[in-house]
Amino acid sequence: MGKPEYHVGLIGAGLGGLAAAIGIARAGHKVTIIEQAPMLGEVSIYDLRHVQGTNRLQIGAGIQIPPNSTRILKRWGLLEKLEAVSVRPHNFILRSYRDGKILSTQNMIPHCENTYEVPYLHIHRADYHKILVEEAERVGVKIQLDSTVTKIDFENAEIHIKNKPTFSADIIIGADGLKSVCREALLGRADPPYLTGDLAYRITVPADVMAKDPMLKDLVEKPNINYWMGPDSHIVCYLLKGGSLYNIVIACPDNLPPDLASAKADLEEMHAMFEGWDPKLRAILKLTKDTSKWRLQNSREMDSWAHPSGRFVLLGDSCHATQPYLAQGAAQAVEDGAVLGHLMEKIERKNQLPDVLRIYETIRKARTTRVVQGSQFLGREIFHLHDGPKQQERDRQMLEEEPFEGFPNRWADPVFQPWLFGYDAAAEVEKAWKVYQAGKFPLTMGRFAPHL
Repeated sequence: MGKPEYHVGLIGAGLGGLAAAIGIARAGHKVTIIEQAPMLGEVSIYDLRHVQGTNRLQIGAGIQIPPNSTRILKRWGLLEKLEAVSVRPHNFILRSYRDGKILSTQNMIPHCENTYEVPYLHIHRADYHKILVEEAERVGVKIQLDSTVTKIDFENAEIHIKNKPTFSADIIIGADGLKSVCREALLGRADPPYLTGDLAYRITVPADVMAKDPMLKDLVEKPNINYWMGPDSHIVCYLLKGGSLYNIVIACPDNLPPDLASAKADLEEMHAMFEGWDPKLRAILKLTKDTSKWRLQNSREMDSWAHPSGRFVLLGDSCHATQPYLAQGAAQAVEDGAVLGHLMEKIERKNQLPDVLRIYETIRKARTTRVVQGSQFLGREIFHLHDGPKQQERDRQMLEEEPFEGFPNRWADPVFQPWLFGYDAAAEVEKAWKVYQAGKFPLTMGRFAPHL
């Protein structure tokens, strides 16, 4: 008798949902994505989600693909396509806000390739999404658009859709982002995101314009990722689109009116906020012609991501949304999808399906919690310090020649960096499955396996 084949219903065609669809389809199962947008693409999804309150594509045009993601994408045969539209940063550079003084540098080329055997990439979000959509369709995933979920029947694995027939599957995976219908259905109550106190501006400027300015030329001649750290705010910049665009994301205190999630930015207000910052940075911002600002919101940690029926589970921002300060939100969602795919490869009997969802949660929950908490800490305790003793000690530590455990440049931390970048979803599943086959894997939902 062959391995069982399942029909999986996935709610949400964002990066995490697409990754899960690809991984599960590669494992030999049928996958249908239920997506409320009427068409796929950055503009259509962004506009619709923005209006309805889900911020799937609202944090900048650029996205970072760290080695823990590129390892997965390489295994799926997508690395060449991604690299064709990506930029490889040579270094992570953390700077003082006052004068741009370099406080800490972490090499990425050749460090990532030599250490992790895969690159670190910067890509336009629309390009990343397009490549995953094309791969999902290539491996047989069906994407049902213009489908708004109104109710989920967890016991029968049914999705009720506005003005459309009910969709039935063997299992349902909720991947509908921060403002998640799926999460609220699982909790049985409203669970709106909370305000973090920060907001983000997203800006792109033409690199060729910067190249004409002697002050800015060096920033676009060699791809790097630059962070300026200052009181209550930080700014991160890197190249996109083969080096033709310079991507700028500003994280700063939230000053939007209570009833707005976003607004068109007042450029004079933005420039005034950074009046005392590095002249080079201010020269970049002066190239801005138009931008908007968006609230950074987050969700509370859940006790469990899965329904007791064993036929429903969450992934990505719907269950572990994170602030963008570690640049790991999309990467963690892609890891979720890869783990689910590898576990679905392992199923030998139909009665193992509930166990698979519990194993997935056990493998993933502790790691994503650490990333969420680490992102919050990085913004609050490292990036946004006011001038004073804590800031001076941070700078002193960053200027140390040898990084150490707890190093304030988290990407250079000799313990944290391998834990973050060295993650191998396939290897984690292999390890967990062996424990499960030996009858030792804890199957109570929400518990972590300390021996894994």
